[in-house]
Amino acid sequence: MASPQTLSEAERRIIAAWAADCERVVALFEAEAPADDRPRDAIARARAFARGELSAAEEIRRRFVAGRAAHEVNRPAAVAAARSAAQAAAVAHMGAHALGAAAYAAKAAGLAAPDRPQTIDDEVHWQLEHMSAEARSALRRLPPLGGNSAGPLGPGLLTSGILASIIRTIQADLARPDRTASSS
Repeated sequence: MASPQTLSEAERRIIAAWAADCERVVALFEAEAPADDRPRDAIARARAFARGELSAAEEIRRRFVAGRAAHEVNRPAAVAAARSAAQAAAVAHMGAHALGAAAYAAKAAGLAAPDRPQTIDDEVHWQLEHMSAEARSALRRLPPLGGNSAGPLGPGLLTSGILASIIRTIQADLARPDRTASSS
């Protein structure tokens, strides 16, 4: 039986486009490693998967490429940006990675602006405002953080610290019945 964190392939394609919006922080990685195109390529692949141009099987085999780029940089914001792109590419494998992409993007933005504590909240707000109604519906089907151990929302990096806080904020917003997506 598949994990409830997987979602259907159609749902993964929908949320892959939203997860790829973490591209907003890829420049933080590129500032330190301008010749390393792995995170930017991961975003392009997530968008291609969303459009139906790549198969889930192809992307499952390639999902760790951008994550390895995180080991090539030193600045925490650059590391988080690479991890965000890797999570976006991994949506083809499991839908819950979309929340990882969003959380790492917000973390990267916050790390890049330590003198502006509102940055993380601003990034999360932007992400929520740019979520389509279809993506919102698909992401609502995911179990709450820590509620299922068979995937990225189970025990691991996403369930503690700032990443967990960000994901809980997104999931709380998704749970609000009065929230619909803005024009996206």
